[in-house]
Amino acid sequence: MKRIGFGVTCGAHRLWSHRTYEATLPLRIFLMILNTASLQNDIYEWSRDHRVHHKFSDTDADPHNSTRGFFFAHMGWLFCKKHPHVLDKGKTVALDDIAADPVVAFQRQFYKPLTMIFTFYIPTYIICYYFGEDYYSAFYLSCFRYCFSLHSTWLVNSAAHLYGVKPYDTRINPRESKLVQILTVGEGYHNYHHVFPFDYSASEVSWTQDLNLSTMFIDLCAKLGLAYNLKKVDPKLIQSRVERTGDVTLNQIYLENRSGSFKWTSVLSLIYLLLIIPVGVVLVRKVFF
Repeated sequence: MKRIGFGVTCGAHRLWSHRTYEATLPLRIFLMILNTASLQNDIYEWSRDHRVHHKFSDTDADPHNSTRGFFFAHMGWLFCKKHPHVLDKGKTVALDDIAADPVVAFQRQFYKPLTMIFTFYIPTYIICYYFGEDYYSAFYLSCFRYCFSLHSTWLVNSAAHLYGVKPYDTRINPRESKLVQILTVGEGYHNYHHVFPFDYSASEVSWTQDLNLSTMFIDLCAKLGLAYNLKKVDPKLIQSRVERTGDVTLNQIYLENRSGSFKWTSVLSLIYLLLIIPVGVVLVRKVFF
């Protein structure tokens, strides 16, 4: 379930929407497949809405404006027509770089059949064939996985804009949320992210200090030569911004709490890393060979 989430966090969000790092063709194809399995709109549309969200955050031009309440920011925005300001302001956001990527273009052209294959057919097949479940149980489990991943992602737009602390900029709505951080494998550092959206980690601290599996995955890809030009914010710039717009005392407490969690987060991350590789290899061998 969380591996599929990488298609949104490491793919549509950090790679394509914000260009926080660059990826080779094999990694882009892999992330595109995971993103397709998440069924949260194709990469082009997801990135378009997200860039508009950042540029006009919590205004009528924001697709999921949190000032309209939790439900609207969470999922209500998908049940109604977009506000006219979203359509007008959205035209001012550049998307040429995303449209120029052939991987994105391929996914967009064949998005519907690809989602049927990667979102429902393959997960259902794996559950049936390798875990002995009947077809209906396997299909319902696939649907549950899909619904869980949807609500986890939507919490970034709702809970992370309404509940939590704001150590980096007290003037904006996005906040740091531990719950969202865990459910979205690293996207809960939302106050930091809105202040420094170009940081590939979406957090001031590394995955060895706090549980951020998406950053761990990108770092692993960088070690393998699949990801490069990872962008990170200068600590002096962060400190300067905290002193200017944030809460210095709160930020110190916030960082101290994370520094103390080095051991358990490192262990959890390494366990996850040791599991994801062999499980992935076994499934690939069983399905394709």
